[in-house]
Amino acid sequence: MSPSILDYRPALLALAAWLAAAPGLAGDLDDLARPHAGRSMRSTSTGVDENGDYAHSNRDNSRLEAGATKVVLDARGPGAITHMWFTFLGPEPHRWAPEGSANHQEVLLRIYYDGSERPGVEAPFGDFFANSFGKRSEVISVPVVVEDADSYNCFWRMPFRKSARVEIVNQGQKKLNLLYYNIDWLKLDSLPEDTPYFYAQYRQEYPVAQGRDYVILDTRGKGHYVGTVLSVRTRSPSWFGEGDEKIYIDGEPKASIWGTGTEDYFLSAWGLRTTSTPYFGTPYFDQWGIVGGHTSAYRWHIHDPIVFSEAIKVTIEHWGWISPDENAKGETHSWNERQDDYASVAFWYQTGTPTFAARAPSAAERALPNLDLIFPARPYTDEKHHGAGGARVQENLGFFPEGQLFYQPEEAEGAWVEIPFTVKEKEPRRLLIKGTRAPDYGRYQAYLNGIAIGRPIDLYGKDVSDWEWHLLDFWPEPGDYTLRLECVGKNRDSSGYFLGIESVRLRERRPRVKDWAQDKDKDWRKEPILYR
Repeated sequence: MSPSILDYRPALLALAAWLAAAPGLAGDLDDLARPHAGRSMRSTSTGVDENGDYAHSNRDNSRLEAGATKVVLDARGPGAITHMWFTFLGPEPHRWAPEGSANHQEVLLRIYYDGSERPGVEAPFGDFFANSFGKRSEVISVPVVVEDADSYNCFWRMPFRKSARVEIVNQGQKKLNLLYYNIDWLKLDSLPEDTPYFYAQYRQEYPVAQGRDYVILDTRGKGHYVGTVLSVRTRSPSWFGEGDEKIYIDGEPKASIWGTGTEDYFLSAWGLRTTSTPYFGTPYFDQWGIVGGHTSAYRWHIHDPIVFSEAIKVTIEHWGWISPDENAKGETHSWNERQDDYASVAFWYQTGTPTFAARAPSAAERALPNLDLIFPARPYTDEKHHGAGGARVQENLGFFPEGQLFYQPEEAEGAWVEIPFTVKEKEPRRLLIKGTRAPDYGRYQAYLNGIAIGRPIDLYGKDVSDWEWHLLDFWPEPGDYTLRLECVGKNRDSSGYFLGIESVRLRERRPRVKDWAQDKDKDWRKEPILYR
């Protein structure tokens, strides 16, 4: 006998109850079938002509001078911002901006509520949209969407009683070019007395302070925590993310919400990789385990807001693997306090006035400090610095504005390049090459002053992209050095033996390495070391 609908009734009732208990699964669509209060409004970059009509052209944009502020919304309440959309040119030179533009880390987003002198939202524009380090990355999530890495959308609901003012502040040294925007909001008759306001605040530590966890948010009041963007630039080799999130509710002395690891808090496992999902993601992750690697991740607490009645303190440990020359006992293991560079944006709702004292520093202070002694490869295109084949400066690479040394041998035999550099001070440094991976690049063995360093490096890449090849951790004596790269073949998927090098670099190791000086007297010529 075929089953009837009555046979499925218990399961259908259970499903209906589950859906009712999880409104987020269908809530947005359910809400569309209910009455909505208010009147929809918009503030837009579209200008008006002398007749008061909207401009019918693509000239409805702004060019925001260095140091200037643009008010993109000035609304009278009660109301609620429901959506913000922005786009503007990237920092690289463009035919409409030959000198380039400010990047989105140099631009500040500020939102003021009800005439307050302190912004309720204050964050670098990029970091607010989970685009850290001034890099443009695609984000496909529920409250934030950066489609194709150039259209910035935000759907956080931002209520206000008296007024809301949204500002874009260009703190860079160049113009912000071709700024377009639409700010959508609802004009309401009133807001419930207990309506919480939306807040977002940036802070940073370059590097994190020893002996205390990194603080993302610390505020008193009643509300709920809804999101984190965390950005880390590593100062040590290997994995940085063994640290747990520790969240203190209502002034408790010991965190009652204690996690199992950094990647676990961001809902991944066994490390992080580039991904974008509705509620968590890693928009930018360049290279695993290197000194100077970049990772940015977001976690939205949409269905699991962290609720507090009196106060909340959100922190994360900065523990992980380090190399033996950074360990007091010369050991390497997974539980060491690291000194990486951290930046974050906290997102939360609360009633009353937040007590979080953090403020975003200037654009110059937000820029990560340079760690490198840089020796450009471009000057060494003459024949005495390479073997068979031609060499020239290759330009028009978006990731290397000044160009790179481009070497084009026809075969591996007799193919080599040499790049000289001078060391002025004996200090711990990491020797690396910054260059390009491409479909027609070869494999090369590195030599420093005639000493082979590590295994051959593979310059092949399916797509053209920038990359770093890390070669040696050492304490070089002052003097002249030559890095030689000899072609030893090619990847089986490569169509050529070419090479593209932007620079040779000596990257600074963190202060602890210099202070402890465990490898200072080691002879790199006898035993080249690269800590991983």
